[in-house]
Amino acid sequence: MRRRLTYLTLLAVAFFSVFPLYYSVVVASRHNSALAEVPPPLLPGGNFFANVARVFDTVPFAMALLNSFLVAGSIAVAVMFFSTLAGFAFAKLSFRGKNILLLITVATMMVPAQLGIIPLYMLMVKIEWTGSMYALVVPALVNAFGVFFMTQYLSRALPTELLEAGRVDGATTWRLFWHVVLPTARPAAAVLGMLTFMSAWNDYFWPLVVLTPENPTVQVALSTLASGYVNDYVLGLAGTAVGTLPLILVFILLGEQIIGGIMQGAVKG
Repeated sequence: MRRRLTYLTLLAVAFFSVFPLYYSVVVASRHNSALAEVPPPLLPGGNFFANVARVFDTVPFAMALLNSFLVAGSIAVAVMFFSTLAGFAFAKLSFRGKNILLLITVATMMVPAQLGIIPLYMLMVKIEWTGSMYALVVPALVNAFGVFFMTQYLSRALPTELLEAGRVDGATTWRLFWHVVLPTARPAAAVLGMLTFMSAWNDYFWPLVVLTPENPTVQVALSTLASGYVNDYVLGLAGTAVGTLPLILVFILLGEQIIGGIMQGAVKG
């Protein structure tokens, strides 16, 4: 009985999590009149691809997808690498001021990001990066959460004895990082990469400030779809459905890496 209740609970949670996404696809495949139908339609219509074509004709959505993929992918890879590198240093290396530097890094998480928008924009203007993807990627190459997350993970998952054995064999710090730390950090790095990719993909305010309407990201392009005098909800939901697909693919790909890393660690243990 308890097992059945557990499965019913999981099914209910899965249903209420997936249904909004499914219904947005249903509406995106119909006309705006579908929003006023009683009872509301529960099956997809036949206009989804036509509505998607309207999205690409209304805004430069192909460019927006490419920009978001390049920006989010670059940021995710950089955050995984630099956060793992910094986490390794804070967790396993000894140097003067380590605890103070880690405390300062964590303290930056308490500062609202909106407070840095004006000076950051002034800096981008000064170095002539406004309207460029560099303005999105470079300030986000590393973040405090990633450093703290990887520090906590490596402090527990990476045995100090393993590092000492590598040093006895003559391995340098860089070689230990590449051949010992990175394989150990793979599950946590996959989680961090997934969260970072989703955060960068969904970022709206900073791209809106620093980019031009002719060179948008997905979120800026979606806001343009919804900024007309009369809201075309079908058009907006069609663009949202297309813009959500890369997130689902990244989740599936990195989800396999997470499960594979956990299972590998379980077998070794």
